[in-house]
Amino acid sequence: MLKLSDLVRVSESQQKALASKKNLVQRDLMQSINLEHKSHALIISGIRRCGKSTLLGQIISQHQLNAFYINFDTPKLYNFELRDFELLDKLIETSGNDTLCFDEIQVVEGWELYIRQKLDQNYRILITGSNASLLSKELGTKLTGRHITKELFPFSFPEFLRFFSLAANEKNFDKYISQGGFPEYLKTKDSTVLTSLIDDILYRDIAVRYNIRNTKVLKHLLVFLISNVGNLITAGKLAKALGVKSTATLLDYFSYFEQSYLITLLPKFSYSHRAQLINPRKIYFIDTGMIKAASASFTNNSGHKLENIIFSELRRKNHSLYYFNENGKECDFVVTKDSKVIQLIQVCYQFTLDNQDREINGLLEAMDFFSKTEGLIITLNQEDIIIHKDKKIIVVPAHKFILSLK
Repeated sequence: MLKLSDLVRVSESQQKALASKKNLVQRDLMQSINLEHKSHALIISGIRRCGKSTLLGQIISQHQLNAFYINFDTPKLYNFELRDFELLDKLIETSGNDTLCFDEIQVVEGWELYIRQKLDQNYRILITGSNASLLSKELGTKLTGRHITKELFPFSFPEFLRFFSLAANEKNFDKYISQGGFPEYLKTKDSTVLTSLIDDILYRDIAVRYNIRNTKVLKHLLVFLISNVGNLITAGKLAKALGVKSTATLLDYFSYFEQSYLITLLPKFSYSHRAQLINPRKIYFIDTGMIKAASASFTNNSGHKLENIIFSELRRKNHSLYYFNENGKECDFVVTKDSKVIQLIQVCYQFTLDNQDREINGLLEAMDFFSKTEGLIITLNQEDIIIHKDKKIIVVPAHKFILSLK
């Protein structure tokens, strides 16, 4: 049973902690934050420890909001139930705030009804959470379309540069590949920050929530996926390798990893939805620094890490992404917007005589398939232009490509 005095102490402590975060590096997502639609809750979703609370503090400061804040992801509120919102109402009324900020409120069953009630009372609502269910169609139904959703990720390359006050060049991009973008790790350089974060997500967010007893298989699966970034995977073959009896169980695990933002499974491009579902998917991970901390691979896998970063940067721009594979030739990324293919991209750490035919031919095959006359090959540090008949291929360094993205 929760007491009003408990809520008061928790809120006061958390409010002070939030206020201290507003002066840290400004996130790119701030540019797309619009608070004019007070009738809609703003929901910011993303992996744990990627900076959602800091962003919230920046929003409050920049827009000079009179805000009440509470984070439900604390042991002191683990017993919070739907009926306890009555106590929260008393605290909110006493505070006199017109903006309500809720962190991880999705852990409370029935929270959507409460948010709808507060919107009806003309409060401005800001919500942050670490589960992709906050973006689901089901949520749209429960809030009757009265929400705007945004996703926050670990630092992008431009944010990484701002964080350390660095110049945009190949040397610093190489640092970004190695270190990734989790703010706390970048401050401390302590790899246990990342491994502890993985354990928190595995055991607290997945195993406990979905009542998974065999956590050993769960962790083995995640380590396997981390060690195979950029590769094609199929649940059937992987189930046999890991000794999992049911392919359906493995598919559930994939879903849990995606919901917690650890991985993304990239589908093959096809005009047939069924073909997208039955073909293997490519695995990408949330952060290259976390890959380095948790991978079981003894090789550097620089090419796949570069590919992972390009995927992440494109995803931040809200593009729909696929890989292309036809006639035995592959192109890493088919970038679409509003159901139209806008870019074809091949990623290659070093463009050499040994791999140029494979990289060029895969890209040309995709260009023919989509009737495109221009394609990109992204490398670590090479620049060039290749003309093939009526087609042009531009070779560009990764850091320049990323900084050109709109």
